[in-house]
Amino acid sequence: MKALVQRVVRGRVTVGGQEAGAIGKGYVVLLGVRQGDTEEDARHLAHRTIGLRVFDDAAGKMNLDLEAVGGSVLVVSQFTLYADTRKGNRPSFIDAASPDRADALYRVYVDALKQALGENRIACGVFRASMEVEIVNNGPVTVELLSEGRLA
Repeated sequence: MKALVQRVVRGRVTVGGQEAGAIGKGYVVLLGVRQGDTEEDARHLAHRTIGLRVFDDAAGKMNLDLEAVGGSVLVVSQFTLYADTRKGNRPSFIDAASPDRADALYRVYVDALKQALGENRIACGVFRASMEVEIVNNGPVTVELLSEGRLA
């Protein structure tokens, strides 16, 4: 699995002109699920997301995690994170998980975030919908987290 974590002032997702989810300070996470990913990968990646220390402390150093700043998370499923463009300009998505499998692991990731931070601090896009995603990146700070290579 892959998560592009963006530190934001605010984030919002709309579908068909209707707001699906919105947050203030925190992270907008673009989440990609790859073939072969597991529920353990999803839980591990959620734990890493929560523990990521990219918020400024009193000295201005990126040293604080999401919990320390009372931040929220907006999660948006994005299979295009596993685009392969090695054979030309039209991407192949052969490495992305099937929609059913991706949806299941997306839900495991979101549920792990909710268990750790509380349901009221997690917002989501709409799986498989055409979404408009508004991201007001702070910094800018964007960090890629991967489940591959995780410690047992």
